[in-house]
Order: sequence, then structure tokens, then C-alpha cells
Amino acid sequence: MPLPGGIGLPPAATSGTPPAPVIGVPDAGAPTFTLPAAQLGGSSISISGLHSVTVVTVPLANGTRTTALKIVADGVTVKDFLLDVRKATGPSLVTNATTMQLKGDVQVYLDSLTASLLDGTALTLLANTPPPGDELPPTMLRVTLGLIGVTANSIAFTAPHQSLK
Repeated sequence: MPLPGGIGLPPAATSGTPPAPVIGVPDAGAPTFTLPAAQLGGSSISISGLHSVTVVTVPLANGTRTTALKIVADGVTVKDFLLDVRKATGPSLVTNATTMQLKGDVQVYLDSLTASLLDGTALTLLANTPPPGDELPPTMLRVTLGLIGVTANSIAFTAPHQSLK
């Protein structure tokens, strides 16, 4: 079940800025997404059964493609989950939850990731800069993701609340 990263056209389509070059291998199985990416935050993220971290391109609703960092895992858990989904202008839909859990065939598509490792080291990744060795630590703290979208066999929230802001 796809969870869109946002609604609208990419910022370049509305700002007059030329689009960034699209790099990566086309992901033929990816759903169609929209931009701008949603902002997902949490106090921690845990990844179980990491299969791969790759740079791919995914289709957008406006007929173009965008570069994404694709994480494939068995499960992902975000504590103190906060998701802010918005258009380029106008209100945003904000979802809070104590915990968000993705289970089974998890595929996360990101344009950015910032976090702290357990030893306090800062980690920043962009869509076109996968981690060396295509690996991620299983747990990261104070995480912020530029979420293009996600699919999984199940998505569950503990104590969710949504508001339009």
C-alpha cells in the first residue's frame, strides 16, 4: 500500500529552477509518487532484515522521474513518529503516532536522511549518495527523512492522531 510523500509538482516545475539530473537505475516495480517529499521525523528508527540500499529512479504523477534512495528491509519501526505531508503551497496533513511499524517486503523511497548514530556520530544521506557499502546501522536516533513514499505488507500505528494545518 503506497504512502505518498506529498501532493503537487516537483519544486522545479513551480519555481522555474531547472530540475536536478535524474540518476539511478529505474525501479520498474515502484508505485507512482508525487513531490514534494513529506517530512518524516522520529526519536529513533530501527531497521530489521536490511536487504539493500540503492539509488533508483521512480515515476512521478506528472510523467517525469525522480532519483530516490531505496531501502529494502523486512521491517522498519519509527518511535515518536511525525509525518508532515504538504503541497508546494497550502495546508499540510500532520500525522503523529507513538510508533509506526512497517512489516514485510518494506520498500522506503527517500530523497534525504539525517540521523545520529548510537555513538553520537551524525549521518546525512541524499538520494544520489547512498552509504558506503550499501549498509545502514540497524538503529538511528533523532531521524529526519525526506519521504517520497513507502510500501509494505502492513503499516501499523500506535496512538495515531491526524490534523490539517
